[in-house]
Amino acid sequence: MSTVQKTISPRAWAELALLSFLWGGSFLSVRIALNEIGFLTSVAHRVGWAALILWGYVLIRRIAIPKDPKVWLACFVMGMLANAIPFCLMAWGQLHIETGLTSILNAATAIFGVLAAAIFFADERLTPRRLIGVSLGFLGVATAIGLSSLLQLDLRSLGQLAVIGGTISYALAGVWARKMLSDLKPQLAAAGMLTGSSLVMIPAAWMIEGPIRFDLAPATWIAIAYYAIFATAVAYLVYYHVLKTAGAGNVALCTLTIAPVAIVLGAIVLGEALRWQAYAGFVILSLGLLILNGWFGRKPVQHGAGGA
Repeated sequence: MSTVQKTISPRAWAELALLSFLWGGSFLSVRIALNEIGFLTSVAHRVGWAALILWGYVLIRRIAIPKDPKVWLACFVMGMLANAIPFCLMAWGQLHIETGLTSILNAATAIFGVLAAAIFFADERLTPRRLIGVSLGFLGVATAIGLSSLLQLDLRSLGQLAVIGGTISYALAGVWARKMLSDLKPQLAAAGMLTGSSLVMIPAAWMIEGPIRFDLAPATWIAIAYYAIFATAVAYLVYYHVLKTAGAGNVALCTLTIAPVAIVLGAIVLGEALRWQAYAGFVILSLGLLILNGWFGRKPVQHGAGGA
């Protein structure tokens, strides 16, 4: 993964901010939905509606649809790693920990992504700078969780570990995408993986938690609409656009800005109050991520402003 960064245009900054708010709000909306529906059902709604929206986008844009079964198998595996597994683990975790803490632990995705890339790709070796960033990242996660809590395997500790498990799945999804889906248009890859996860999550939710209900409270439907339409389908489209215009290093800024949005929303709407260890862990983790992405100790290479 290259650490070369592009300068960011005002439009790209606005898109980064939008992406931060879209994903930052997803933690609150998922938690609200969980007040009425099971965590598997919440994920089934998320991937199912998002898949329909993205396929609509693919058809409207007349993007060529591949016929090779290997492509769809790769999308199915991607759907497990990037959607079904992490969405389920994080939704279950949110039943037992605060939304703000979930978002902080979610930021560790980049840390595990660097480690996964170093394991599977020869050109992604752990340089001294990356080792420092990864080490600080793990220290930040350990601080946010609290090492003492890991010694008591209660539901809160298990909830935190579930979220960490979700970030590891995200990291493996990045490896799989590079190996198997690099030649596929990203919007099509997103639609394909959401379809794959829907084929698993809808039957799983139905069998384990009962028939998927549609007679839900307005607040639940608003929450589902938000995290399925805006925080998943729309966010994917914004993400791929800003990735193209601003570069991977700058898009990683979202990892740092999502958590503050989620923390503020959790405090305002749910009255959550995080321990000081969570904030301290986030600061340390943020420092590690900034080092990983070359924001300390090197001057970003100038590539000009991003365009549409």
